Amino acid sequence: MTTDIRRFGAEAMARAGGLIGEGQPVAVPTETVYGLAADARNAEAVARIYAAKGRPDFNPLIVHVPDLAAAELLGKFGVIERRLAERFWPGPLTLVVPRTADCPVASIATAGLDTIALRVPGHRAMQALLAETGAPLAAPSANASGRVSPTKAEHVLASLDGRIALVIDDGPTTAGVESTIARVKDGVVEILRPGPVTADMLAAASGMAVTGVKGSEIVAPGMLASHYAPGKPVRLGATEFAEDEFGIGFGAVAGDYDLSANGDLTEAAARLFDALHAGAASDKARIAVAAIPAEGLGAAINDRLSRAAV
Repeated sequence: MTTDIRRFGAEAMARAGGLIGEGQPVAVPTETVYGLAADARNAEAVARIYAAKGRPDFNPLIVHVPDLAAAELLGKFGVIERRLAERFWPGPLTLVVPRTADCPVASIATAGLDTIALRVPGHRAMQALLAETGAPLAAPSANASGRVSPTKAEHVLASLDGRIALVIDDGPTTAGVESTIARVKDGVVEILRPGPVTADMLAAASGMAVTGVKGSEIVAPGMLASHYAPGKPVRLGATEFAEDEFGIGFGAVAGDYDLSANGDLTEAAARLFDALHAGAASDKARIAVAAIPAEGLGAAINDRLSRAAV
């Protein structure tokens, strides 16, 4: 298969919509990372996502929809879930809610669970694709499973070239890490995966306590322990770098690739996966990463780095 790259525009979106209608997955940017989108109602199309990524079939996918009204056709929203959706959608928050009784999303997209992970994206390309297809779109990150998530079109090609038909190129993403995933359970908001919407933001919007998820049950995307692997050993918390290490710096610790020289966590998140891609492509045998503060967006960055280091 030849992978075509087209700049975002009406012609590219028409081509992408045609491929989606034929049951083929298409790589498209969101504000978080590039996603590999297919019609979530079409089990064969979703299977092609898994096949292209080599993704374990027990890891569910996020389903993207244009707005809250569309989301409520697929999932059951309580008062708190609706409050969070109204506050953070469109944007980088995924909510896990029970499926509706007549939810048309194929069970393969939710890994057979009775819940569904839903998000309203804020990026123009994904919104345009939703409008073009009129379909809910299952869209995990557009990379081979376990590999570094893509924040540029060329990152998609690094692991999926020849495995998908089309990449929509609309430049680098802005958030740089995948969406926060949360659910409301037992009177609290649980963060299933840290991301750009932080615990403090969720607490302020919901008026509820916010906790991390406990246990090893796979209930949402991105919960596998080993993920984002760049294909080399990764050392975290480095204060200096050895000669055989590709150094990813932060703040006062400078490296071959600096996430943020002035210690800006937002800048660091946006550059994280690009840094790991650079380290994977380097001639150094190992990758080492400077310590990242755990507060705020640093929690999401450290979550991704810990999975890359497994």
